[in-house]
Amino acid sequence: MRKVFLAESTLSLSTGMSFGRRLECARLLDGVNVDVICVCPAGDDKSDEILIKTIARQTQNAVVSVPVSDGEIDKAFFAVKDASRPRLNIKYPVSVVGMEYTMHLKPEKMLARISETIKRAKALCPDVEFTALDATRSDKAFLEKALISAKDAGANTLTLSDEAGEMLPDEFGKFVASVREYIGETMLGVIASDRLSMAEACAFEAVRAGADLIYTRCAPGTLPRLDIMVDLISARGESVGVCAEADVTALKQTAQIIAANDKANDPETAIHALPSAGEPKTLLTAQSDIQAVARAASLLGYDLSKADIAKVYERFMGIAVKKPVEPKELDAIIAAVALQVPPTYTLASYVVNSGNIITATAHVVLDRQGARVEGISTGDGPIDAAFLAIEKLIGHHYELDDFSIRAVTGGQEAAGEALVRLRDEGRLFSGRGISTDIVGAAIRAYINALNKIVYREN
Repeated sequence: MRKVFLAESTLSLSTGMSFGRRLECARLLDGVNVDVICVCPAGDDKSDEILIKTIARQTQNAVVSVPVSDGEIDKAFFAVKDASRPRLNIKYPVSVVGMEYTMHLKPEKMLARISETIKRAKALCPDVEFTALDATRSDKAFLEKALISAKDAGANTLTLSDEAGEMLPDEFGKFVASVREYIGETMLGVIASDRLSMAEACAFEAVRAGADLIYTRCAPGTLPRLDIMVDLISARGESVGVCAEADVTALKQTAQIIAANDKANDPETAIHALPSAGEPKTLLTAQSDIQAVARAASLLGYDLSKADIAKVYERFMGIAVKKPVEPKELDAIIAAVALQVPPTYTLASYVVNSGNIITATAHVVLDRQGARVEGISTGDGPIDAAFLAIEKLIGHHYELDDFSIRAVTGGQEAAGEALVRLRDEGRLFSGRGISTDIVGAAIRAYINALNKIVYREN
């Protein structure tokens, strides 16, 4: 029987998820052998780039697919290249409206752009996908030219995306069958819309018509639900000669866990849902008692002592009397005042070289109780290189659970605050660093968290 591949898109769609929750979802999906894990673009947000790198390094089985924005091929590849199976997904509109109003390109120019971009991506990454956005509203003759151009340029997978969502299942199946006729044996993917509440039916008809890859989601969205698609293929796949080659029960359970966690157990969502007196509140406020703050810290993943909870609550109240406290602010408070220990490592110096035409390198020197230790490493960007240099000099890798940077002052000489959360044997340790140099802030935050781990181990 023909295998149907499943691509899971929750990590690219669910912006409300924290860094740690996305890593955990990626682990769950990889553990039940989902074929493709789709992540967010490697855009201007440094934390997104680090998230993709971390997911790429921890994923053993699934393809890790990064969408590529126009002109962002190098950034996307450097973020995903450490995956065991990296993929670049080139997305371009193929409808007249999409081409002219989104890309400001005429059809012939669009064909050239598709071919050129895929060739550039293919030179970096052996696995390249082309997604034809708004495919169901495109001119049939132009869609054929676009898909053939993408295939000839080296695309391994061609995907049809139905933004309009106006086709009935049988119409969508006929549309997919017409494309299958001229692309040959190339892998064909489909992104069905749930606008008419028939995404799963449309996707199944697409499979019947020859589609190989179905995009799904666990969290709320417009794509077919993963658990329903697994059920459909399990119950009716044999009748049309297809199978998913997956543990149906495990996949369904994982999809349901992620869906529930996305709404109820994500730390940020959970804090917003803390019980309140009087009117429902969306954030922790000055009316929140110490038990509410302790619960919020626990939902963020921390196991704090009573003494540390008291310190956190005291600092929290100093902020809460002025304004509500967001989850990230509570995280920063915990990093600043909880688990404070005598430093085993202090930063002596660091030198980081990076640019758009060189590989980033970092040389970090730490003082360990009077002795100098140093590490040198390359990385995908200055912060990644610095963290890897620290790992080399301490001889140990700790799982990066969260990373964020924010400005704490204004102006050109603004100070940046970095927050790093490291996980060791299931426990979270957070560190905070402030500097006018964001790389320096990140290094200080990492060392702050590292000192807490080392103190506990000793």
